[in-house]
Amino acid sequence: MPKFTRRSSRIATAIALPAAVVAAGILVSTSSYAAFSDTTSNEQNSWRAGTVQLNDDDAGRALFTAGNAKPGDGGTNCIAVTSTGTLASQVRLYAADFTQSEGLADHLILRVEQGTGGGYGTCNGFTGESTVFDGRLSGFAGAHSSFGSGAATWNPSGAGSEARTFRISWKLADDAPNTVQGGTASTSFVWEAQNS
Repeated sequence: MPKFTRRSSRIATAIALPAAVVAAGILVSTSSYAAFSDTTSNEQNSWRAGTVQLNDDDAGRALFTAGNAKPGDGGTNCIAVTSTGTLASQVRLYAADFTQSEGLADHLILRVEQGTGGGYGTCNGFTGESTVFDGRLSGFAGAHSSFGSGAATWNPSGAGSEARTFRISWKLADDAPNTVQGGTASTSFVWEAQNS
């Protein structure tokens, strides 16, 4: 009967351990090739944000530049505003950068109508649909100074390009007092759309 020495026992252990690892790997490898498998996938998912977009046809020009106005003077101009966004939205009109002196804006009568036809520089063909505002310029600027307080206009669907024309008229009141002489008033008209 052979005798195992401590040294031969260590050698046997050193050989047996790697051999067992190799044998286990072969067994697992053989087993994994024998398994059934299947996959399914849903490919090329993608996302794109919708848009809210407005533009107008004034080419950066003011609707009105009236100087030396006297009681009874006035004017009318039109501007076309177009929505080309892809989301349904609400469009509101408000005043920005409003200033006045001598109380002139309290005596400027302002009327804003919404409709179709016409455009910047001409209201030919304009057909009114609704009145957005009718009052004094100071009242408009005071009541409508941001989107949150803006005067409601229309609700583009986002399904395609939609346009509305706005006819804006002003008149210095017939009863404007002497105190407004030399007075000034200015504002920007802002149309803003937010998705609904």
